[in-house]
Amino acid sequence: MANAASAATGPSDLLKIEQSGRVLSVGLNRPAKRNALNEGIVLAIGDCFASLPEGIGAVVIHGIGDHFSSGLDLSELTERDATEGLRHSQMWHRVFDRIQYSRVPVIAALRGAVIGGGLELAGAAHIRVAEPSAYFALPEGQRGIFVGGGGSVRLPRLIGVARITDMMLTGRVYSATEGAAYGFAQYLVEQDQALPRAMELAAGIANNAPLTNFAVLQALPMIAEANPQTGLLMESLMATVAQSDKEAKLRIRAFLDHKTKKVKPT
Repeated sequence: MANAASAATGPSDLLKIEQSGRVLSVGLNRPAKRNALNEGIVLAIGDCFASLPEGIGAVVIHGIGDHFSSGLDLSELTERDATEGLRHSQMWHRVFDRIQYSRVPVIAALRGAVIGGGLELAGAAHIRVAEPSAYFALPEGQRGIFVGGGGSVRLPRLIGVARITDMMLTGRVYSATEGAAYGFAQYLVEQDQALPRAMELAAGIANNAPLTNFAVLQALPMIAEANPQTGLLMESLMATVAQSDKEAKLRIRAFLDHKTKKVKPT
């Protein structure tokens, strides 16, 4: 990765973190376990998002090796009682909330297994890029468990309650092509191109006006879920704040002076 500075995180190098310009890439680094999510790696993700370096404008999450994540490391479940399980689930909620409500946009680059908790993690990101090897599943019904990382809240908003119900009851697996059509991912790219494409998107996003990015991440979801009149008022307030920002005024002037490109189909 050009001009990248690398830093390992965690005593077992559970994450591989690299900075390229204003983009931070966060690699899940348990390839021998198909990047299964144990407590250590989830806590490491939380620590990473709690202390993003200054100047970072976007984050890309991906899996080291052939898979994004095969989900919860089930070996951890055998040692927990109900109280510990509740606390464990709430810990996942706190960590994934840090992704969803991050101060900068987060893109997930998906390949191979995107299963269970791995799909919940991907669902917390704002944009998802998948390559043909990616496949999506929620095998909770066959495992005798239930989603615990926020999937019952986030995933139905992406693909609908009926589709999530089918996946959990029957173990249905969706291919990358189906996933892109149904909303699991916004982009479908060629093999081995998910990470490069995600980094490309992130670099462009990082150059947006910071206040606009903030509005999209923080205000847009609230507006979408508000009653129409409340949503319209919130939109007006956010639009007023955004367009009064000094950065917005500079960008609008550059456009009017023909210093920036017009929007055209690609």
